[in-house]
Amino acid sequence: MVLFDEEVCVLEQKIGTYPAGGTVFYGSSSIRLWTTLEADFPDSQPVNIGFGGATLAACAWHFERLVVPARPRALVLYAGDNDLGEGRQSEEVCLFFCALAEKIRRYLPNVRVTFLSIKPSPARWHLVDEIRLANTLIAKAIADYPQFQFVDVSSTMLTSNGQPDYNLYQADSLHLNENGYDCWRQQLTQESDALRIITQLEA
Repeated sequence: MVLFDEEVCVLEQKIGTYPAGGTVFYGSSSIRLWTTLEADFPDSQPVNIGFGGATLAACAWHFERLVVPARPRALVLYAGDNDLGEGRQSEEVCLFFCALAEKIRRYLPNVRVTFLSIKPSPARWHLVDEIRLANTLIAKAIADYPQFQFVDVSSTMLTSNGQPDYNLYQADSLHLNENGYDCWRQQLTQESDALRIITQLEA
C-alpha cells in the first residue's frame, strides 16, 4: 500500500493550526482539491484533510495521525474510487471502509459522519459495476454504525440517459470542476445530518 508519508507529514504540521470543533473533510484528491469549502459551508468550520491519490485503505491507516488530532465535531468522508482504480474488488473496498469506521467509532464515538458515495467519473466508467457494488456494500455496512450516514451523489452526477456527466469534471474526466463541487455542495447541504447539526450548534 502506498503510504503517502510526505503529504501526510505536511498535513500533520497544519492540523495544530486548525480550531477544534470544526467539520473535517477527509479523503482523496476529490477532497484535497475542494478549495471552496469555507465559502460553500460557512457555518460548519470546514477543515480540509484530503491527500492526493488516497485510498480508503490509506485513510484508515493515517486516521490517528490526521483526523483524531483535529478534534472534529463532524466528519465528511470521500474515498474509494482510487482503491477500485488500483484493481481492488468492491468487497475489499467495503472492508477498508469498515476498518476506518471502526477507528472512528473507537476514537470519535460522538462525531456524526457523512460518507459521500463513490462518484461515477467518465475516466473510471469501465469500473461502474464495481463502483455501484462498492457503494451498495458500504451503504449496507453503514446500517451498523448509528453515527454514520450514506449520501448517494451518484444519481445526480449522471445524465438523463444514465451516462456520466462530463460537465461536472475537469479535462482529465476524473477530478471535479466547479460544477461538480457545486453538485456535491447542494446535496450535502440538503442531506447531511452531520453538517446540519453543526449549523444548528453555530446558530
